[in-house]
Amino acid sequence: MTSNGIVQKLWNYCNLLRDDGLSYGDYVEQLTFLLFLKMADEQTRAPYSKAAIIPKDLSWNSLKDLDGEELDRQYRHILTELGKKPGMLGVIFRKAQNKIQDPAKLKRLIFDLIGREQWLDIEADVKGDAYEGLLEKNAADVKGGAGQYFTPRALINAIVDVIRPKPGETINDPACGTGGFLLATHYYISDNYDLDRDEKRRLKSKTLSGTELVAGVARLCVMNLYLHGIGGDDSPIVEKDSLAQSPSTNYTVVLTNPPFGKKSSITVVNEEGDEAKESLTYVRDDFWATTSNKQLNFLQHVKSLLKIDGRAAIVVPDNVLFEGGAGETIRRKLLNDCDVHTLLRLPTGIFYAQGVKANVLFFDRRPAAEKPWTTKLWIYDFRTNEHFTLKTNPLKREDLDDFVKCYNPANRHKRKESERFKCFTYDELIKRDKASLDIFWLKDESLEDSANLPDPDVIAAEIVEDLQAALDEFSLIAADLKSNSTTQK
Repeated sequence: MTSNGIVQKLWNYCNLLRDDGLSYGDYVEQLTFLLFLKMADEQTRAPYSKAAIIPKDLSWNSLKDLDGEELDRQYRHILTELGKKPGMLGVIFRKAQNKIQDPAKLKRLIFDLIGREQWLDIEADVKGDAYEGLLEKNAADVKGGAGQYFTPRALINAIVDVIRPKPGETINDPACGTGGFLLATHYYISDNYDLDRDEKRRLKSKTLSGTELVAGVARLCVMNLYLHGIGGDDSPIVEKDSLAQSPSTNYTVVLTNPPFGKKSSITVVNEEGDEAKESLTYVRDDFWATTSNKQLNFLQHVKSLLKIDGRAAIVVPDNVLFEGGAGETIRRKLLNDCDVHTLLRLPTGIFYAQGVKANVLFFDRRPAAEKPWTTKLWIYDFRTNEHFTLKTNPLKREDLDDFVKCYNPANRHKRKESERFKCFTYDELIKRDKASLDIFWLKDESLEDSANLPDPDVIAAEIVEDLQAALDEFSLIAADLKSNSTTQK
């Protein structure tokens, strides 16, 4: 069966369960639990005949002859007990709950959908692509809010194509979401190098790692990697707050798209018993500046994660490029201490989360030196006069071909300027107000000539994004004001 066929089959059953109030996210989560149980059971049988990683009383077989309340009770028991286990089992099943209220539908899901397939017989890329398809459908579900954990795969593939990860390198994503960057890296190395057995084993279990704050997203990521043949008994994904402390390990390559939202905050209960948001500030010796701006903190964290001469690509919102105060301090230090060589200005309409104006910043970490490491920043304007929508004109990998060509990954020191690709020296950048990297030079054709206006649905989508971004900013200001007034009482 093709990956599209599997996705369609799995998704058709989701529609049935949605009648019971199950969200797309809940459905993908339940599939994750049951798929893992079934595949773990298949591994113990011929021709694999591996030792069981799940105790017999918690295995797939323990569900087979049950129905009704007994089935519901045993399934809940399995989820609870496996969530206490270490390693991959613990990450996948931690805080797991049965969201399927009707035991008859649970039984049908177990026997008709999951139980009928021999999942280990299906090639890794087929079942992996099928699971990716489900994750993308889940990301597209506006109400679920899962879109912030899903980076457009066309963008990920272009970033990996210019970073060019190699066998033997270590690759990390400190905000890994559902694992897009890690998967793309795995396939890039597999497809572009003739690996021997040891290199394949290393790629599977020693090359890729990530961190994810949200337990439910971490489990989806681990399952996504597992279905693609990545990882072993130990989970390559750690569930924790990446920003909480300095990294204990450094990596050759860091690729990441940190979650959207400008400020880090925690929910507290004040003296009146009301919930309030308080800004969360990370104080770390390895940070250049202390700030509650989550995106600026992730930028500093990525620098700390890199080995000397390590390479990074990080998706950042526009405010990281121009914000004053800590933002200016961090930009000046980054330009001085690292080789910040490329900035890709992204178009609107490519992310599932609305209100996002984003960029990709590429830089290499360098050792301490007297002179600034950045000599030239090359900026590719992929935003001006580019109009994408998720449904009618989604971003495709070929849309980024010109950027990849201009980047010249074979030798980025031999680049040529073009209409969209311009070079700015360190001195030019550092003299700008607040060392702002928010630079445009192309004219917006829609402002020059009404005949060049994009389609109404594109205009509407861009207006929504602008309004959503503004509302998010006002919400943060309102939350800060409320928090301050509560503190002063």
